[in-house]
Amino acid sequence: MVDVKNAGSAQGPLKAGCLWREVFNHVTSRWGFLILIALVDKPLRFYVLRNSVEGISEKMLSQTVKLLMRDGLVSRHVEETIPPQVSYALTDMGHEIAGRLDCVSKWIGDHVTHIEQAQDRFDRRVP
Repeated sequence: MVDVKNAGSAQGPLKAGCLWREVFNHVTSRWGFLILIALVDKPLRFYVLRNSVEGISEKMLSQTVKLLMRDGLVSRHVEETIPPQVSYALTDMGHEIAGRLDCVSKWIGDHVTHIEQAQDRFDRRVP
């Protein structure tokens, strides 16, 4: 069994300022998670990626993709056409983490009815 509290860092992810926590925040952020899932099947051009992740602004897409590129999870490809065409793809590490995120996504989908029931029960209790 992996010691999650100490994985990947001398300090461990529960300590402020460690790289583990920084990357975790990028991957599990509102947009990071969805961008990684959107790129699982194939590389996408910027606007196709933006349209795939409903609700994301161009600014947030650009910022989040840059963070994921910096972490080595997404790569940027420029085709020398006129005008140049830019697409984004998952790296090998990106594919690995996206596969794990897809499991989380599927788990949520499989349990959505139970989650809705739990939320409904909670909302009825709280004034």
